[in-house]
Amino acid sequence: MSNDMELTTIQFGSLSGSVYCADVIELLEEIGENSADIVFLDPPFNLGKKYASKEKMDNLPSEEYEKWILEVVERSICTLKPGAALFVYHLPVWALRIGAHVEKHLQFRHWITVSMKNGFARGKRLYPSHYALLYFTKGEPQYFCRPKLEPLRCRSCGSLVRDYGGYKKIIEESGINLSDVWDDLSPVRHKNKKHRVANELPMEIFDRIISISGSADMTYVDPFAGSGSGALSALNHGLNFTVGDLVRENSNIIIERVSELQDR
Repeated sequence: MSNDMELTTIQFGSLSGSVYCADVIELLEEIGENSADIVFLDPPFNLGKKYASKEKMDNLPSEEYEKWILEVVERSICTLKPGAALFVYHLPVWALRIGAHVEKHLQFRHWITVSMKNGFARGKRLYPSHYALLYFTKGEPQYFCRPKLEPLRCRSCGSLVRDYGGYKKIIEESGINLSDVWDDLSPVRHKNKKHRVANELPMEIFDRIISISGSADMTYVDPFAGSGSGALSALNHGLNFTVGDLVRENSNIIIERVSELQDR
């Protein structure tokens, strides 16, 4: 392990977790090949945001950023076991480029549309209303589950808001099959609900990803872990985890949140 990397190991009953404070490439090299069952990537979007003390870290020339993100993706592919899953969360324009590259190595499963609330129109463009969540597997998936959602009901009377074309009874008993359009989610922006200054992805995204591709005792990997919601979701579903973040404060938040989960 590099001298610049920091590692904290956590035992959670029969499950174990590793929290790194490290550069993403070094972390993925440390994990090694054929070791991950699920890899989730939510990289910086190259929009000029500041991370730690590195002001230009998220403001690279397009060519340089593309070279970097594709290297991250390739390293991530190497960590996958046969049948494992790769999920990449990004802006549509970059999802196109990343997807075209990944499809040379993995089996494309879905482009999941994740609704984006409170976006703002920029320049001569339509209002941006979604993020892309790409889903690939290394060959046929070793595990796949189609989660069910509770149908939407009226807040006042509790009745279903849709007729469902004669399938109302089935929907009420079994729920709705999760589709590749997720329009019921939004980033965690309110300061009273966030664990860090930057916006966070809602826990539901991680729960759905792990429900789709994860089963007990598998290993979840997230090298851009942020505040660590993915690690908590993995533990809640009975998976081990290896996560990391370049920002020391974020790594500390992850350790604190997992420790709080242990104490419950």
